[in-house]
Amino acid sequence: MKNKLVTLMCACLPFVSQAALGHQENSVVPKISVQLWSVKDDIKSSFKQTISSLANMGFQGVEFAESFGPFENNPEGLKAFLKAKNLAASGAHLGFEQLNKQNFADTVAFYKAAGVSMLIVPWDERAWHPEGVKEVVSLLNDLSVQLKPHGMRIGFHNHDQEFNSFEGTTYWDYIAENTSQDVVLQQDVGWTTYAGKDPVEYVKRYPGRTLTTHYKVKLPEGTKGKLPIIGKDTIDWLALTKANIAVGGTLWIVVEQEEYPNGLTPMEAVQQSKRGLEKVLKQL
Repeated sequence: MKNKLVTLMCACLPFVSQAALGHQENSVVPKISVQLWSVKDDIKSSFKQTISSLANMGFQGVEFAESFGPFENNPEGLKAFLKAKNLAASGAHLGFEQLNKQNFADTVAFYKAAGVSMLIVPWDERAWHPEGVKEVVSLLNDLSVQLKPHGMRIGFHNHDQEFNSFEGTTYWDYIAENTSQDVVLQQDVGWTTYAGKDPVEYVKRYPGRTLTTHYKVKLPEGTKGKLPIIGKDTIDWLALTKANIAVGGTLWIVVEQEEYPNGLTPMEAVQQSKRGLEKVLKQL
């Protein structure tokens, strides 16, 4: 995604530390959220109805993408609306500029009141630039420290470019290895596989860091006979989910749909991917 919760308090930290240090298995299946960018046009035209429809599909949470409908200036109302739909905010996507010195206090106040504790930067071109990536690492580490007293975490979300080669590894590995354990590595599985990398390996490589992960399909070029729908693609979702549970510390699986094959509407495509994910979860 190129544009643009459960509250993660101290109670969650022992589990994260355990996953990071002891690699012990966790039996808790992550909750299921949906990235609202998947249905961005529906959200803009009818925020409440769209959220209600997603709740009726059985989602347990939503991840925001800087669109809040009638609650743009009413985070308390937004939190209450979600609660009435039996939904939680699994996180939010936002740019670094929203957490700069001028905007930090207002941004934190809004998301805290809305019940959001994981703030994820979804896109920054510096992340695959030899000097820019160092700026990204510095920002993530600084924001991690600043957000911690508020019971919040900063995170970063990959695209395929972060897997370009850099200093004998990849930009994504550089970010992971040079940021605090408290910085969330929100893996976008679709982009990881599109880049030719193994998403399971990346969960295992950085234990306890995949607190939230995007389950999205981005078919590698040349793929035949598959669809960009969970369960109709090339990804071993069962192996990935087991890794997320055992090693990743994953609290939320976030379904994201950016392609709508065979004439499906965005809502229909989201529903099909959710059904595919449900079949995977039944195998656990």
